[in-house]
Amino acid sequence: MIKETEVCGIRTLIAPSDGPLTAGLVFRVGCADEPLSRRGITHLVEHLALHRHGLIEHDANAATGLTTTHFFTSGSDQAVVGYLTSVCDSLRDLPLDRMATEKTILRTEQASRPHDPLLVWRYGAVGFGAAGYPEWGLEAIAEDDVRNWAATRFTRDNAVLWIAGDAPAGLELTLPSGIQHPLPPLTSALATTPAYFAEGGGKITFSAVVERSARASLFALVLERALYRALRTEDGNSYAVATSYAPRDADAATITGLADALPEKQDAVLGGLIDVLAAFRYGRIDADELEVVRDKATSAIDRPGAIRAMLFTEAVDLLYGRTRTSLRDFRGELAAVTVDDLREVAEQTLDSLLLQVPRDSRADWAGFAEAPMWSDAATTGGDFPSLQNKDLTLVLGQEGVSMVSPYGALTVLYVDCVLMQCWPDGARRLIGADGVSVSIEPNLHDVAAETIAGIDERIGPERMVWQPARPADRIPQRPAPPAPTPIPAAPVAAKAAGRAMGILVFGGLVLVFLLVVSVGLTVAAAAGSSGEDPASAWRHVVITWWLTIALGVGLARIASKLGLFRRNHR
Repeated sequence: MIKETEVCGIRTLIAPSDGPLTAGLVFRVGCADEPLSRRGITHLVEHLALHRHGLIEHDANAATGLTTTHFFTSGSDQAVVGYLTSVCDSLRDLPLDRMATEKTILRTEQASRPHDPLLVWRYGAVGFGAAGYPEWGLEAIAEDDVRNWAATRFTRDNAVLWIAGDAPAGLELTLPSGIQHPLPPLTSALATTPAYFAEGGGKITFSAVVERSARASLFALVLERALYRALRTEDGNSYAVATSYAPRDADAATITGLADALPEKQDAVLGGLIDVLAAFRYGRIDADELEVVRDKATSAIDRPGAIRAMLFTEAVDLLYGRTRTSLRDFRGELAAVTVDDLREVAEQTLDSLLLQVPRDSRADWAGFAEAPMWSDAATTGGDFPSLQNKDLTLVLGQEGVSMVSPYGALTVLYVDCVLMQCWPDGARRLIGADGVSVSIEPNLHDVAAETIAGIDERIGPERMVWQPARPADRIPQRPAPPAPTPIPAAPVAAKAAGRAMGILVFGGLVLVFLLVVSVGLTVAAAAGSSGEDPASAWRHVVITWWLTIALGVGLARIASKLGLFRRNHR
């Protein structure tokens, strides 16, 4: 039914089809092929290639995926030929004057498209893991980068053309020669599976790597129905429940799924999801459900337009190096799937499962290992304690950087760094191949500009991506020094009591002094009238005065120590 041939030096798959002519040009390049420091370059080439078409009056578009970029169209022979020919012409001579504008469009598009943490936690920050990040490399992509990427990835040897209908006349698909690029190497950031990590909230997501087969595709459909029934219909704890199956390479596929939940229902949804998977593992699968999804899958093959999806899949298989499967053989595989087959796929799913649970939740109670959050060790070098959090210390060394906390250390070695984001205010964020990131905020760790320059030199321009200046309110500021502790002011009542006591003591001393003087004068007068020597009498008076003065000074010192004469200050 599907014929393999060649058009303009490009491998081509053609199959008869009812309806308008439909065709697509698939290239073996996608997000997973990009280094993180140039993340977004494939998407940028796709946008530039479509710019010259302007407003397309017929059905035509393009899509950049993990491992492929697909330009597709449907319409009259003239429209299809014109679109595909124009795409190839643009790929050979991209409108590079549009780069700044298209970058802005891509950033806008990205703002509404969240990143995929499941890819990052499973694969790290390279290969398939790089596809889980935002398009952070856009700022660093230069014209030469775009030219080279288009000339080496968008070639006739790295493409497959598919046509549903009769091959139209006039196709002139002129592309440069090249090589067929292999898939990016597989990496892993997980020590073991099944595993989980806690991030975000409001939903539980998961992914699993299983065999690529008809029975695995049916398993994903049966699993979705079972989860929907358990989490929504019966428990009523979830609204959106979905699973999907997608080929990853020639031999493996990825099953992903999600279930949303209110905060108070998240534990119940997590428990219900794990219960369904565990039941499947032990073969508790409804045979009637298998028949329902088998009939659905078989019917989909017979629907109008199904041949287009089949042609795209076959084109991707050619690029993956996978042996093509005829439609008749695929029907036979679907018909042969049993409940026991689904149980075996369930085992593969649970053995490779990666769960994303809401922040502050756990899944170790179900036998899931916590995905590695910390590096094995911290680097050595200069310590820069946080001015904001006494538990954090930034370490800047000759071999890498670390952020050390009481719970563990995050380390990025310079040799393993795949991206360093740079801000004009001096901030840096280094991301390692394993997905670990360390941020350097000079204002929070008192890092000198000379030290930052040394790190820049070790990373080099190829892995540095300069970011736009941050608004002032987004730049962390150096914490203000603590204000001096004020001397507590004495209570008003205590102040008044002290002043009153001081007046009473002082008045008492004056009265005692006057009394002693009066007594001395009286004694002197009495001595004079009685014939006693006046000089001797005055000696008694003087001695009495000196004793009075000494007594007054002593009392004044005691009053001062008691704070009776102290003036209070704020």
